[in-house]
Amino acid sequence: MGSLFSIGEVLIDFIPAQKGMALKDVTSFERAPGGAPANVAAAVAKSGANSSMITKLGEDAFGDFLIETLKNVGVNTDHVFRTNEANTALAFVSLKEDGERDFSFYRNPSADLLLTEDEIEESWFKEGDILHFCSVDLVESPMKQAHKKAMGYAKEKGGIISFDPNVRLPLWNSPEECRETILSFIPEAHILKISDEELEFITGIANEDEAISSLFTGDVKAVIYTRGAKGAELYVQNKSYQSNGYKVDVQDTTGAGDAFIGGFLYKLLEKNVSLSELESILQSDHQEILSYANASGALTTTGKGAISALPTKAEIYEFMTKHEQ
Repeated sequence: MGSLFSIGEVLIDFIPAQKGMALKDVTSFERAPGGAPANVAAAVAKSGANSSMITKLGEDAFGDFLIETLKNVGVNTDHVFRTNEANTALAFVSLKEDGERDFSFYRNPSADLLLTEDEIEESWFKEGDILHFCSVDLVESPMKQAHKKAMGYAKEKGGIISFDPNVRLPLWNSPEECRETILSFIPEAHILKISDEELEFITGIANEDEAISSLFTGDVKAVIYTRGAKGAELYVQNKSYQSNGYKVDVQDTTGAGDAFIGGFLYKLLEKNVSLSELESILQSDHQEILSYANASGALTTTGKGAISALPTKAEIYEFMTKHEQ
């Protein structure tokens, strides 16, 4: 079985004790480990596959806590570097009554943005591996160049590249800079996950079918279009496959999309999918892969935080058995 490598931010989410109020009115927060790439790495590890995080953390207590957290869920931290030039990133989150979120980030810069391309090593990667990344750490920084180096090495070895833009506009100088950067990285990915909230913003196209078609550019072989509780659609080779979501009592949507793509990528690793087989496996096994991914995402919303709420493989299968679609 190949390994997952996830590159990007690992941070602390401060989750509010009170729901349904603006961030300025929240008086109490609970610390939770997070960062979309880290959530994906943790989701894959909790399902039982080899998973590594590539990032940089501050030489501070929050960095210590995050490394400990990743190790505890089975994520390899050999490629997590430390620095005293910046602090570990923090994000304060407020939750609306429906579990949706409002963010305020503290990083100018944070340690993750200081990872350099020289710290990425070709020897980490092999054929059958998957490299996953998001857009938060694609702002102009050494980390952006580190992403490019890692993607180049992974591709040279025959790996699969997965991209979830995971748009966070407050972290960018302008929406246009965010959009242009995402569009420049999409052609480098083989698998693209995009949500219904992001599609029109990223593509600039209002018509859903046209917008999704426009994403098949460069190396893109598969697009996963997620609709939250409504499930997801997989597009591959001019075909689409629909899967329904699961109804659950939502406590916190933080990390649900990451748990979804983590479940999706785990199933590909479990099947030892090579790049040449990617499209055919997605077509033949789409129902199994999407059901597992949907269950992983749904279960995560029933707890607080992201990594702390991620289910194990056994919990996902138990949930799927109880909620057969």
